[in-house]
Amino acid sequence: METLGETLSKHGFFFKKKFGQNFLTDKNLLDAVVRDAGVDENTAVLEIGTGAGALTRALSERAKRVVSYEIDASLRPVLAETLSGCANVEVVFRDFMKEDLPALERELGEYAVVANLPYYVTTPVVLRFLEEAERCRGITVMVQEEVALRFCARENTPEYGAITAAIALKGSAQITRRVPRTAFTPRPNVDSAVVHVAFTGGVEADPRAYREAVKCAFSSRRKTLENNLMARFSLSREGAKELLRAAGIVDGARGETLSPADFARLSALIAPYLK
Repeated sequence: METLGETLSKHGFFFKKKFGQNFLTDKNLLDAVVRDAGVDENTAVLEIGTGAGALTRALSERAKRVVSYEIDASLRPVLAETLSGCANVEVVFRDFMKEDLPALERELGEYAVVANLPYYVTTPVVLRFLEEAERCRGITVMVQEEVALRFCARENTPEYGAITAAIALKGSAQITRRVPRTAFTPRPNVDSAVVHVAFTGGVEADPRAYREAVKCAFSSRRKTLENNLMARFSLSREGAKELLRAAGIVDGARGETLSPADFARLSALIAPYLK
């Protein structure tokens, strides 16, 4: 049986650094990722980054349907071979970030996102589902370990940030497994982890106002939230202090000290200031 390297070489494929291509081949690991995502015969799956198709094939063995996006069209002949016989798989050779997500959701129905994401697009892709998706039930992604830690962080820790708070509006995140750099071809410089984000309902807040509160809090991490509010909403210092007191937030607080519940309370108070 051909190795991945032999298959890629046969079709003249070479890795492109600009696409952050690091492929997985360990069947046991791939099956574990599919289990982490809770995929079964009733699940429609949206995959971002088909790569050489190893995860795609593992998904096809359990899912009802897999729609997989791949930006590198030079992988077309490779995938024609590695996904041979996968009748429930559709590979779309386009940039997912330029796709019409509402139209795609109408066509897919309820779905789960499962992906070995290139590091350079991790945050933009995840944020897109957090902010725009209506029919996504959850995201299970392989990401670089430090990003995984940010996704799952708690307030008052160095890893806590805007993406953590954004996830809390939709649901919750947990690391399901660590993956060493040796599992990838070619080998990256960092270890990875699988994160499952369940869209099971997060904090209750107006989405637009909540996102604005998070954006304001982390716009300048070195400044206090009071100063960020003054700059964003043209408030006086006393006006900013009053707003924070009403939200139950202590003087001198910075964004990384606020829990998702704090952001929810703050968002209700800043909503009248949004144009």
